[in-house]
Amino acid sequence: MADNNDNFKDDGTESKVLSQEEIDALLGYGLNSGDALTQRNGVQAILNSNMVFYERLPMLEIVFDRLIRQMATSLRNYTQDNVEVSLEAIESMRFGEYVDSLTLPTLINVFKAEEWDNYGLMSLDSALIYSLVDVLLGGRRGTAAMRIEGRPYTTIELNIVKEIIQLILNDLSAAFDPVTSVGFTFDRLETNPRFAQITRDSNAVIVAHLRIDMESRGGKIDLMLPYTTLEPVRELLLQMFMGERFGRDTVWENHLMSRLWDTDIEVKAILKSTKALLSDVSKWEKGTFFPLDIKPDDNVSVYCGDVPLFKGNMGRRNQHIVIRVQGKAEKNG
Repeated sequence: MADNNDNFKDDGTESKVLSQEEIDALLGYGLNSGDALTQRNGVQAILNSNMVFYERLPMLEIVFDRLIRQMATSLRNYTQDNVEVSLEAIESMRFGEYVDSLTLPTLINVFKAEEWDNYGLMSLDSALIYSLVDVLLGGRRGTAAMRIEGRPYTTIELNIVKEIIQLILNDLSAAFDPVTSVGFTFDRLETNPRFAQITRDSNAVIVAHLRIDMESRGGKIDLMLPYTTLEPVRELLLQMFMGERFGRDTVWENHLMSRLWDTDIEVKAILKSTKALLSDVSKWEKGTFFPLDIKPDDNVSVYCGDVPLFKGNMGRRNQHIVIRVQGKAEKNG
């Protein structure tokens, strides 16, 4: 029999005894782990607080906005159906956290950014795959796609998904064109997230959650890009969007151009350049002749710093040595 005095302190005041549910809530356990957008609280929120903040990339949001517009047009032309594409959220997380949030079964496409020499992921949920197959193979309009559990995807389904993925990758490349030129190529398809490991679990990634609706059918697509993949164009993605020119300021360009025309530069004319051994140079004395092996009518190169500008013939006008420009100098001159 429990002692009723167990809930009292030595001074006679009543102490609060936490239940198991309250302890779990305090520590952040007992949450729905299947929901990728579930907010953590308690001690786990403190331990994972370093996951909340990452560098914001304003231009990347513009790229994704252009992507959904281009995807809507491409998928309408491909499926001959009314397709709506929406951007649900853009969030930053760790790669391991993203993989754990994937709902199985799902198809994961590993694609490569050729110019950046790195990889990204695109995941398509089963609802979207069955909807696309149903639309392309003549399914009835206005009815939800039938989902068959417990079997792998067929060859026809995989080929359809590959064509859709290639279509989206082309749109993604076009969406990046105003910022930088990059080509995304299909690498492989995986059904097991463990085989789609393209970076460390602790590395930061950015995930764009897209929603595709075709009347009463549809599904979700996740585009995942590690921050290491975006590092070559990080400076470009940090700039703010200013009209369709993506950050160009014509007023500043005109001012800079006007100041450049008023800039004084120093140019030098080089008759001939050659190489000599240090041992020979050390023997030079006053009166030593150094042959240049040039003729009076040979061209003279005009430089600004180390950059060759022009070439021309040397002559004399009044009491000054002059050069008549004949053309642009050789780059290797």
